[in-house]
Amino acid sequence: MKLDKEVREPEQLNALALAYMGDGVLDMYVRYRLISQGQVRPNKLHKEATKYVSAKAQARVLQTLLDRGLLTDEEEAVVRRGRNAKSGTVPKNTDLATYRYSTAYEALVGYLYLTGDEARMDELVTSSFEIIEGKEDNHG
Repeated sequence: MKLDKEVREPEQLNALALAYMGDGVLDMYVRYRLISQGQVRPNKLHKEATKYVSAKAQARVLQTLLDRGLLTDEEEAVVRRGRNAKSGTVPKNTDLATYRYSTAYEALVGYLYLTGDEARMDELVTSSFEIIEGKEDNHG
């Protein structure tokens, strides 16, 4: 969903702004996935959602995507910017490296959303869900 005003030059946005957008987009994807699977109890929804949106899960997803060479050069450049962004804070329950990879993953999703590449975003988020759910092929 987008409103009538377009974000100009999303490729020029700072990585933390991209990650902010990506966080919201991922949240919507996760909520849709859980509800479409028939999970509707709010307490259970929140608990299940954390499996997908935790820094640890997102860092693992990004590392898997990188290890398998599934990202384009352009996407890897966005990931590098996200990983190197200095947010000033790190959540108490995660280490700096995990947090930076998580931020990089969110920046990538935000970038794909803001550039309008919905097909690629759907592809990567679907792969991400499969990685988190343990349904992906284990070669690579």
